[in-house]
Amino acid sequence: MTFRLFALTLLAMLAFAGNSLLCRVALKQTAIDPTTFFAIRIVSGALMLCLLLALRRQTGRVEGTWAGALSLVGYALAFSYAYTHVPAGTGALLLFGAIQISMILYGLVAGERLAAMQWAGTALAVAGLVALMWPSANAPPVFYGLLMILSGVAWSIYSLLGRGAKNPAAATAGNFIRAAPVAVALLLAQLAASHVRFDTAGAAYAVASGAVTSGLGYILWYAALKQLTVTRAATVQLSVPVLAALGGTVFLDEPMTALLIAASALVLTGVSLVIFNKRAA
Repeated sequence: MTFRLFALTLLAMLAFAGNSLLCRVALKQTAIDPTTFFAIRIVSGALMLCLLLALRRQTGRVEGTWAGALSLVGYALAFSYAYTHVPAGTGALLLFGAIQISMILYGLVAGERLAAMQWAGTALAVAGLVALMWPSANAPPVFYGLLMILSGVAWSIYSLLGRGAKNPAAATAGNFIRAAPVAVALLLAQLAASHVRFDTAGAAYAVASGAVTSGLGYILWYAALKQLTVTRAATVQLSVPVLAALGGTVFLDEPMTALLIAASALVLTGVSLVIFNKRAA
């Protein structure tokens, strides 16, 4: 791995973990409500991606689909509401685990066959998520934990819809542009019901999440993906829940609980078994 590829990959993983931290700090430490955060994030991401396409003289190549845009809305909206009650590390693990398990299940439906070790890995990953959600003093509220899992499923759908894109940056921009009016409409509906809580600091976190860790983060990741094998791309994403958990402990004073450590070990080991056995197959 060259230094450039290492730097691109590291920055992309920090951006993905940063999304969890920015959303959590905004909804925990400021007065902004989840829908307002979500809407500002989507619109900021759309504007940043449009600017990037303009700088690259590709404004006429906006791609994407409405299905991709709606799955993006589902991911980001559920993500925002989940982080009102779920710690950063726990949320990232639920999100990551749901994404990977959804991808594995999609492969099965599409006709892929798993070796015995891959089935064992899938079972371990599911067991980790179940352990994390099992009612206990350290478990997240069930409803909000399920919201984060739903967010992961929506993101896996978004990824599957976009995997055949010829120009990932243009496809991402198109999806964000289509998602923006939907996000604004949801915000206006909430405003009409007088449930909007705007906060300057919270809005700044949302802009950072949309423009930097989402917009620029996705561009960095797509640049890295061109030089990564599928196995290595999947493997490096194992770092995201760990980075988010460490960030939550350092910046948000969230505890690194024994439950989170044990569930992380199960999920990351399980997914690793599936990934590495795919490489060996």
